[in-house]
Amino acid sequence: MLDRVNPPELSPPTGFSHAVTATGSRLVFLAGQTALDGDGKIAAHTFPGQFEAALSNLLVALAASGGTPADLTRVTVYTTDVPAYRRHAPELGRIWRELVGRDYPAMAVIGVVRLWDEAAWIELDGLAVLP
Repeated sequence: MLDRVNPPELSPPTGFSHAVTATGSRLVFLAGQTALDGDGKIAAHTFPGQFEAALSNLLVALAASGGTPADLTRVTVYTTDVPAYRRHAPELGRIWRELVGRDYPAMAVIGVVRLWDEAAWIELDGLAVLP
């Protein structure tokens, strides 16, 4: 069971939760996922497209582990272009809601110099707690 905690003393969260408490029987640590397709090539060449592909890949790994998007407790987004992330934030939020829903995990967006996949602009990793 997950409980999303958003204290009134903190700024209102938009697209994330300040904290998530979890009670469950199994932890799933999700490795970083970029927009790679099954052949190991970047599948999207727009910022929102890479976000959607990376998030979809993360959800495939979660589903293969027996989890659902509602089980996500923590997601970290690494990006080589924080200004682009901010510019596209409304569209990225729409993609998130379509694929995951409105139960937001604790999240962080971290700017990085580059990712392992040099053509990737976004990588997501996460943690889930399964009932």
